[in-house]
Amino acid sequence: MTRAGFALASHLAPQAATRHAARLFCTPAPGTRLRARSAALPVGAGLERLALPDGRMVQTYAWGDPRREPYVLLAHGWSSHGSRFTAWIGALREAGYAVVAFDQPAHGLSEGQQASLPEFVDTVLAVGAHFGPAAGVVGHSLGGTASALAVARGLQAQRVVLVAPAADPMDAARRFARMIGLAQHLCARMSALFRDALGLGFEDLQVHRNTGRIGRPALIVHDVLDREVPWSEGERIARHWPGARLLSTTGLGHHRIVDDAGVIEAALRFLRGGSPGERVVSTPNLPYGLA
Repeated sequence: MTRAGFALASHLAPQAATRHAARLFCTPAPGTRLRARSAALPVGAGLERLALPDGRMVQTYAWGDPRREPYVLLAHGWSSHGSRFTAWIGALREAGYAVVAFDQPAHGLSEGQQASLPEFVDTVLAVGAHFGPAAGVVGHSLGGTASALAVARGLQAQRVVLVAPAADPMDAARRFARMIGLAQHLCARMSALFRDALGLGFEDLQVHRNTGRIGRPALIVHDVLDREVPWSEGERIARHWPGARLLSTTGLGHHRIVDDAGVIEAALRFLRGGSPGERVVSTPNLPYGLA
């Protein structure tokens, strides 16, 4: 019914359909709150509420002492929460790192009803500024996008790990439009709405347009069968990020890749200065490596 409604409204009332789609685009799935409340945090988490410049409070979690130990900042994706990285905590602590995670606005235990990629970026920057320079930042999905853009805008993190990162908000908007039945040509109107409201259009937030400002090593991990964020987006980031490494997996999809022991091990090697994976650059006749 949603798809049929948006398909009809796209032709009869395109402005109203675009505004409604933009609101949905910025509204996380309601289940994220319930999942965050029911998630069991690893033992020893220090809880702290952090005020953002807009007044909203976000929930942070810390293991170890990030102000005395080298720490890794973990940034979750859309409709997720900080405890999504539970599988990483023990491995990072055993490797000698403190760990900081958090819930983005409108996610988990943080305040708010809506969020956007610029707000994701601002929150990563705020958490990083609060806890100080990080040994590394690990971001999944939209959290990977936000982490890359945050580093481009001054986040102090020595190394960057992006797991199944989204590279292009315009592509994300097109996927969203297909899912809800919105006419594809209205995606440009959605971008214009965001530019009017936030001062940034989708094209300003494309990761590959910002990697030239980043001088830190990066490891991009992406599954070739990812159905939510195509592998080509991770490859695109690796292609444009000087010195980046792309580690491709097969069969882990968009979510299981976060919990995979091999992925965590590869990320730890990279954070310690190793170089797992190889840089993959497609042949000139293929768009971002895919036929």
